[in-house]
Amino acid sequence: MKKNQQYERVFNHFDYNGDGKISPSELHQCVEAIGGELSLAEAETAVEFLDTDGDGVLGFDDFVKFVEGGKEEEAFKMYEMDGCGCITPKSLKKMLSRLGQSTTIDQCKVMIAQFDLNGDGVLNFDEFRVMML
Repeated sequence: MKKNQQYERVFNHFDYNGDGKISPSELHQCVEAIGGELSLAEAETAVEFLDTDGDGVLGFDDFVKFVEGGKEEEAFKMYEMDGCGCITPKSLKKMLSRLGQSTTIDQCKVMIAQFDLNGDGVLNFDEFRVMML
């Protein structure tokens, strides 16, 4: 699967109502669905910052620019503790524990599966960048 197809797949996952745009509400719902924390106000701020055409929602191009323009390398290294170049359920559990979140390996597997675009059970850096949206 090509990178653009991967981005489109994740974008469509975030776009609950299928209108081709990601609203602050959709962004908030998706982050919460994967176990993250993002208030509606924070989602509104994120969309406002990323929205290039001023329509109050993220189009696909806005989404791709954000994913490709991020500097998440340091955050990725924090989660990638096993030295394999990817985030495993075990390394995700360790980091979340350090951040005060108690999770099981199975819960971490579910979180990873939401953005595991190639189905290998772990997150590589590109998948992690998409997850961080």
